[in-house]
Order: sequence, then structure tokens, then C-alpha cells
Amino acid sequence: MGKRILVAIDGSAEATEALEFAATEWPDAELTALHVINPADSTTGAEGGFPGAVDQWYESATKRGKRILKEAAAAVDRDIDTRLEVGRPTATILDVAAGERAVDDEETGLADPFDHVVLASRGRTGLSRVVLGSVAESVVRRAEVPVTVVR
Repeated sequence: MGKRILVAIDGSAEATEALEFAATEWPDAELTALHVINPADSTTGAEGGFPGAVDQWYESATKRGKRILKEAAAAVDRDIDTRLEVGRPTATILDVAAGERAVDDEETGLADPFDHVVLASRGRTGLSRVVLGSVAESVVRRAEVPVTVVR
């Protein structure tokens, strides 16, 4: 079995560069691009106060996530798998990397875990990093597989 690499995609140019890096660095590996819809984002914005706002937000976030994955996949000249999940980004990336199956997957049990995780760092420093946290740093600290951070 070949190497399986999970690449976290958030829609940023840096994340697309991380996917391109993984495709170049491991040309024979099976790549999966993962986009995580963060439910914490649903409480922000102007649409938060009326009935159906959460459903509308989720539909919009799902469309955006699918578009992000499609654009990222088009940036590399090879076939890749894509996966869209809902959850806190760090925990979701770690769960998927460990082999957790997608919620809508009909099979039971765990999927094969990934051998490596690749993700981008936007390079935040100072107060913005403290306030916003760092998904990349959290994944590096908690992952049970090697992690490559592309800057």
C-alpha cells in the first residue's frame, strides 16, 4: 500500500500551496484534501438572528467548502480525493488523520489512518496568534503521525 497523505485546505493561497507541495514532494502518494466547516463560524455575521439562519449558514458553508476543494484539486495536475467535514478544525484534522470515517460513510469501524498530514501556516505572530490560536501548531503538537507545515 502506498503512502496516504491528508492535506488540510481552508481556502487560502497558502493551503493551496501546501497541496501543491504535497503533490510534488510525494508524487506516488494517495492525497486527500480536507476542508473543515467550523460550526463556531455560524454565530457570526448578520444572519444570526432569524429562524432558519443556521440552516442557511450551513448550506452556504457547504457550498463554499465544496468550491474550495474543487479549486484546490484543480491546482494540482493529478487525481486527489476530497473530503468535507464539520467540526472544530484541529480536532477534525486529527480525527480524520487517525482514520475516523466520515459521518455519511455507510461502512462501520475505522478507515485506514493517514501516514502524514500537510497543512499551511499563515505565519501569524503576537496577539493575533494568541487570540486566534494556531491550527497548525495544535496539529503538530497533538498528531500521532508526521506533520509537514508549509509556509
